[in-house]
Amino acid sequence: MAKQTLGFSSTVFRKKFRNGMSEQNYRDNEIIFSQGDAADAVFYIQSGTVKLTVAATRRKKAIIAVLLRGGFFGEGCLGGQTHRIYTARSIGQAQITRLQKESTIRSLKRDPQFAQLFVAYLLSRIIRIEEDLVDQFFNFSEKRLARVLLLFGQIIKESKPEHPLKVSQATLAEMVGTTRARVSRFMNQFKKNGFVSYNGSLQINSALIIGFLESRPMSVNK
Repeated sequence: MAKQTLGFSSTVFRKKFRNGMSEQNYRDNEIIFSQGDAADAVFYIQSGTVKLTVAATRRKKAIIAVLLRGGFFGEGCLGGQTHRIYTARSIGQAQITRLQKESTIRSLKRDPQFAQLFVAYLLSRIIRIEEDLVDQFFNFSEKRLARVLLLFGQIIKESKPEHPLKVSQATLAEMVGTTRARVSRFMNQFKKNGFVSYNGSLQINSALIIGFLESRPMSVNK
């Protein structure tokens, strides 16, 4: 669930990629690419949020990442990946830049500044993935849910008021790796403690959640 923001504008990408890029606006819950599609491009989030999901069967799937504005995804094609191993779908409205694989490789070779920023972003993704993996194995569901809510708190801040973010408990359960019933129980407790509230949409008190996480004993040493 990376949140690194590089801040590449459409103008910057046009200068770097010329005809090797395109842009598209997506509505809420719209597929950008599907698991099994040909991997032939890298994508960059100009605005909005994107979730990456993997499905083993029709009923069994998992959310492996939620990416914010300024994030890349689909970069596996640069390392030899021929088909997508996950589905990328928008959360709310999103503006996405598509960078052709060949154009991206050329830019990485010719533009040291772009290459440095791109590598820095990938390293931040790796660090976050490792943290999420440790979290999944060693921390309690309640604490994992609190961390997920912090992420959504940041997404809500970036969302447009006319398009409030709607987060279902089923989505939270998928991200936390627990049951919807447990998420419901935790959310009721979080509501009593003032961590979350509902006023037409989910509101998150990030300061209280951070305090809660800091007061909880760590399940693993960092």
